[in-house]
Order: sequence, then C-alpha cells, then structure tokens
Amino acid sequence: QVQLVESGGGLVQAGGSLRLSCAASGSIFSFNTMAWYRQGPGNQRELVAAITSGGTTNYAGSVKGRFTIARDNAKNTVYLQMNSLKSEDTGVYYCRFYYPLTPGSDYWGQGTQVTVSS
Repeated sequence: QVQLVESGGGLVQAGGSLRLSCAASGSIFSFNTMAWYRQGPGNQRELVAAITSGGTTNYAGSVKGRFTIARDNAKNTVYLQMNSLKSEDTGVYYCRFYYPLTPGSDYWGQGTQVTVSS
C-alpha cells in the first residue's frame, strides 16, 4: 500500500503562481511514476503532468511552458510548480502514484483545490 498526502493548493489571481507537493509513504519500490491530474468544474479528470522515477516527464499541451513537474526520490515527493496561472487551471488537483509494469498498482491522493480568479 502507498499513501499520498498533497499540499499547496489555494486561491491565486490569474498570472500568479502556486506550488503543489505530494508525499508518498508506504511500500515504495523503484520504477514508479508519479503524476498530477486535475478535474475542473463539469470536466473529466485529465492528466496535467507525469514524471518517472528516472526523471522522464510528460505534460499536457495546455500547461507546457507554464508548469514544471519535479521529484525528490529520496523523499518520495513530487512537486508541481505552476506559473502564469489561468482561470481554466481551476480545479481539484490529484496526485497519482503507480507502477507502470504492475497492473492494478494505482494510488490516488484525496485532492487539493486550486482556484484561479480572473
């Protein structure tokens, strides 16, 4: 089992910045992926950014150049630096942890609210 604790959400004006953190604990092994997803009002949950334990990253097109995902493997923590925030970035942001080579090994955080006011 893996437990995820997210922090860093809040209210920010358009053009501002926020930094999200997600700390994983429990039975953690190598070759894992950590990611951020978000769900805006009336929308489905979507991938924002992901990073493997080897440092390979993947971003949604809508956040490229504005958001940066990073991780500290020693702390089992993933970060999402969000700059130049827009109102459409508003939503609940969820942290996900999984082992790509192990089907069913999928863990989610409880979510943190990000609200961008225009």
